Amino acid sequence: MSLRPMLAFLFRRLRDAALVLVGVHVLTFLLFFGVNTPDDMARLALGGKRVTAEQVTHWKRERGYDRPLLWNGDEHGAAALTQTIFWQRSASLLQLDFGRADSESGGDIGREVARRMAVSVQLALPLFVLQGLASLLIALALVAVRGSALERWGGALTLLMLSVSSLFYIVAGQALFSHLLRLAPVSGWADGWASWRFLALPLGLALLTRLAGDVRLYRAMLLEEAGKPHVRAARARGLGESAVLGRHVLRNAAVPVLTSAGLVLPQVFLGSLVFESFFGLPGLGAYAIEAIAAQDFAVVRTMVVLGAALYVAAMLLVDAALWWADPRIRLAGTEAGR
Repeated sequence: MSLRPMLAFLFRRLRDAALVLVGVHVLTFLLFFGVNTPDDMARLALGGKRVTAEQVTHWKRERGYDRPLLWNGDEHGAAALTQTIFWQRSASLLQLDFGRADSESGGDIGREVARRMAVSVQLALPLFVLQGLASLLIALALVAVRGSALERWGGALTLLMLSVSSLFYIVAGQALFSHLLRLAPVSGWADGWASWRFLALPLGLALLTRLAGDVRLYRAMLLEEAGKPHVRAARARGLGESAVLGRHVLRNAAVPVLTSAGLVLPQVFLGSLVFESFFGLPGLGAYAIEAIAAQDFAVVRTMVVLGAALYVAAMLLVDAALWWADPRIRLAGTEAGR
């Protein structure tokens, strides 16, 4: 298989992804600075109305918010554009230069993101792999026994699991495994291999809360494939059920399964903030919640742009996987590149 059509296909996707990231970045900037002016941000950070104009001016000067928003009429040439809040505090995000936090600590956001990303990865990657494999295997098992009482009970159980809030799983899991059985710590963190003592319980509970939705989704996809004529013809030829599911149903359902799995990946990274908060894990989700509580707009803007970048990266990975899995996409991509 030639790599040139695939590279051309991915180049077009990268071009579209770059436009999406720029659009998200500009909209985020307009939203944040359209709702709150730098003066409002300073007063919120300094404690409300009981602040002086000198304090507000000093706060803005320290953090680079004393410049014009989009155009600096006091400068000439390129400096009129670069000496602005948009360029100094926002456009740099696209270069992965996150700057400093707006809070009193004023820490380096990039260093904090890198440190916390390592924690989130240790939770997110095993969760993503286990969630995908377990959901697909359980969905295949339910399709294999379709029409039986076992399938009906399985469907009812997944519906019951979806009806229970994730907060219940967290509270019940901590009460049972931490307080009663003392098998895992309630919260905390440790570096190195010791981190798995603190990750095992939130990983298991996060898997439990996400499993039912994916099982029902994959089951519906697989059932749709299982009812198609070529699958019925394969059964009529005497092919065993396991071979039918593996060769025909699962292979033809690979495209929607890969697409849905790609959408889950960024959600796993940035959507685990509830588990990180309850279990005291110093990851990206906890960082976002801390920034919102402290009204640190620089960190919140960074997390919004980082979340968009993760979604775009996940979709690029899905596009690459679908190129190999689906000949129709390869054909359409080759014709579009002509």
